[in-house]
Amino acid sequence: MDRLDNTVRPYAWGSTTAIPELLGTKPTGEPQAEMWMGAHPGAPSRTGRGTLAEVIDADPERELGPLAVAKFGPRLPFLLKLLAAGAPLSLQVHPDLRQAQEGYEDEERRGVPVDAPHRNYKDANHKPELICALTEFDGLCGFRSPDEAAGLLDGLGVASLKPYVDLLHAHPEEAALREVLTAILAADPEEMSHTVTEATAACTRLGGAYAPYADIAHHYPGDPGVIAAMLLNHVRLQPGEALFLGAGVPHAYLNGLGVEIMANSDNVLRCGLTPKHVDIPELLRIVRFEAGDPGILRPEASPDGEEVYETPTDEFRLSRYVLPAGGASHDLTLPLPQILLCTAGTVRAGEHELTPGWSVFVPAGETAEISGAGTVFRATVRL
Repeated sequence: MDRLDNTVRPYAWGSTTAIPELLGTKPTGEPQAEMWMGAHPGAPSRTGRGTLAEVIDADPERELGPLAVAKFGPRLPFLLKLLAAGAPLSLQVHPDLRQAQEGYEDEERRGVPVDAPHRNYKDANHKPELICALTEFDGLCGFRSPDEAAGLLDGLGVASLKPYVDLLHAHPEEAALREVLTAILAADPEEMSHTVTEATAACTRLGGAYAPYADIAHHYPGDPGVIAAMLLNHVRLQPGEALFLGAGVPHAYLNGLGVEIMANSDNVLRCGLTPKHVDIPELLRIVRFEAGDPGILRPEASPDGEEVYETPTDEFRLSRYVLPAGGASHDLTLPLPQILLCTAGTVRAGEHELTPGWSVFVPAGETAEISGAGTVFRATVRL
C-alpha cells in the first residue's frame, strides 16, 4: 500500500473552510475546491515511490492487475476527489464515449491546441461521474418537465420571460427544452442581462423554491445561466446520498462537501455560470433534452458491511464502510487497483493509520485489511 500525498486545487468556487475542517488543518483564507486522488497528469498523487502516475507507468500490470489493464489499458481509469463547493460551479454537460472520440479527433485534425481556451475536448474519453455528499449538498441535475419549468419562470412575473414560458407550453418535451435553452443562450447579451437582473430581484423577494437561483445570481450577475438553471431540477442531498451524472445530463454543483469519482477525463461543455468558453452548437449536440427525476442514490448494503453506490459505469465503482468501535476488521483484497479514503474517525489500512482526508493506493492483489472506528470510501473499477 502507498500512502497518498494529494494536491488541493484552489479554484475560485471552492470553500475556504470545508476541506481544512475535514483535515483538521487551519484555513489559509484561499478557496480549496478539490483534492485529487489518482494518477491524472494534471495533479497525480505522490507516494514514497514517486508520483502515482510514475509508479503505474513503471509496471502497469503489477499495479493495476492484468484484468484492469486488459479492459482499460495501462492507466488508472478513475479519478477520486474531495469536492468542496463554496459557490456554484459552471452549468455543464459531458459527452458520451463516441461523442468524445469524434470531438477530440475533429479538434486534433483542425489543429486546435489542447490548452486553447476554446477547445472542447482535451481527450477522447467520456466523463461519467458520481458525487456522494459528506455534508448537506445542493446541486442542479437534469431537466424539469416543461410544464414545471414554465410554472417556475412564470411565477417570477418578469415580462421578458414570457416568450420562454410560451415556448415551453408550445412543443413536445424534447423540442420545448431544446428551443428554450437555445433561445436563452443565443439571446442578446444586454437584453438577457436586464432579464436576469429582474429575475434575480424577483427570486430574492419570493424566496422558497426561488432561493437557490437568487444565490446563483449573486455569484453570476447577468449570466444567462441563471435562467437556464431554472430549467433544471434542484436537488439537496443529505450526507450519504449521491447523484450519478451520465452523458448529456446538464448539471451544476452549488454548495457542500462531497466525495466525487469520475472517469479519467477533462471533457466539459459549459452552458453558463462561467466566464469560460461556451460553444452553443456543440453543447446543443451533446445535451440530452429529457426531463426526469434526478434519481438520488442511496448505498446498497451487503452482508460483509460494504455499502455500494451502483452505477452503469465500468471505469469506477464507489462504496463505503462505516466501521463501529470494537467491530471486526474487513478484508478488501482485490485483483484490481483501489484507493481507500478515510472521511471520519480513525481507521487502520494495513500499516497505515488514516484520519479524515487521508488515503492510500492499494495495488492489485495487495492484501488490504481495514479496522478501527470510522468511515472509509473504497474506489476501484467494475469488471
